[in-house]
Amino acid sequence: MPTLLVKNIHTLVTMNDSRQEIRNGALLVRDNVIEQVGTTQELPATADEVLNLQGQYLVLPGLVNTHHHFYQTLTRVVPAAQDGSLFTWLQTLYPIWANLTAEGVYISAQMAAAELLLSGCTTASDHLYIFPNDCTLDDEIQAMQAIGMRFHASRGSMSVGESQGGLPPDALVEAEADILKDSQRLIEQYHDNSRYAMVRLTLAPCSPFSVSRDLMRESAALARSYSGVRLHTHLAENQSDIDYSLHTFGLIPGDYAESVGWLGEDVWHAHCVKLSDESIVKFGKTGTGVAHCPCSNMRLASGIAPIRKMLDRGVPVGLGVDGSASNDAGNLLQEARTAFLLARVRDTEAAAMTARQVLEIATLGGARVLGREDIGSLAPGMAADFIAISLDRPQFAGALHDPVAAVIFCQTHQVDYSFINGKKVVDRGRLTTVELETLVEKTNKLAAAMVDG
Repeated sequence: MPTLLVKNIHTLVTMNDSRQEIRNGALLVRDNVIEQVGTTQELPATADEVLNLQGQYLVLPGLVNTHHHFYQTLTRVVPAAQDGSLFTWLQTLYPIWANLTAEGVYISAQMAAAELLLSGCTTASDHLYIFPNDCTLDDEIQAMQAIGMRFHASRGSMSVGESQGGLPPDALVEAEADILKDSQRLIEQYHDNSRYAMVRLTLAPCSPFSVSRDLMRESAALARSYSGVRLHTHLAENQSDIDYSLHTFGLIPGDYAESVGWLGEDVWHAHCVKLSDESIVKFGKTGTGVAHCPCSNMRLASGIAPIRKMLDRGVPVGLGVDGSASNDAGNLLQEARTAFLLARVRDTEAAAMTARQVLEIATLGGARVLGREDIGSLAPGMAADFIAISLDRPQFAGALHDPVAAVIFCQTHQVDYSFINGKKVVDRGRLTTVELETLVEKTNKLAAAMVDG
């Protein structure tokens, strides 16, 4: 098995059990697994491949994105949807999303992944919940396999249309029997629960306002009949979400989730901006996770999620960039900095969130939310997923007394190197697995066709 030595690292942020930060650090990778971690002097002098970072780079575990809608990359900044809150925004975009095709799913997924990869993400979960025309989740999975990202594919669904009191148009919903049948097919075809798996499946009915209680319960039962298949949905995103839940189910969102069996270590919910204090306590006790999406929550004026309160009560929290049409970006470094700043604003307390705490959310936190024990830290036996950021750039001038905190305090947008499963996917700031200029051109062409109808 080939070996890779990364040496002369200015600071190696391990996120190991002792949260060790190693000056003049080094990593030795064998095939796709980290074999040794230490100082450059402690590790072997050579390997099959050597990357000498010459004391000018910070190396961290790859960042983990726990919530996204890749297809929305095709509908960023649509004029009619620029200023609406969640429900208005959705109702404006649903008819446009009805034009989505299999090619659109594939290209938008790669475009979203490219943006994530360049901003330090090595593992991503995506929530695809509309399947018009010839679209399937297979298209997205194959796109991720080609670009080289570690991927958690969420088979989303909508089954309650407008005629039944739901939010989406009837033309975009599916029969629940068909949803469950396809979910089982996808699990059996793609789900890999082994250590270092590159593809895992999640079942993800879209939201309380687009699926039935029966689908929530049956999806949970199906997922739990397979090892490692997790559950994901949107919950308590804004006040309209609360109002719908109370009107339709007679329950606030956290209680609704509990009533359909959607609390537990195999479940995580996106947003949770308006999650009640009582529900936060239940989430902490049951290990139910949260995908925190600060930029999207601001963009749609949903509010600021109480992340400090969640962490204090033991809730697993990871970061999510959310849909590229509700952000309208997919930059995980930017998301981490925003989460850091918003936590301080929400609590009017500068100590509410530290730079290292938000880096932990972006790495170990995301890994826990996705049920992974093989990513999120750099230690022997962990997957070789790591990123390197040059400290020799204007943003870090004057900040090298604490380069780790500088990654969050001093805004940086892009990584210089990224390795996933031991393979180099970003090399000196350029993607190695896809031709970016061509991908941008294809994305713009498909976006224009989709929006223009």
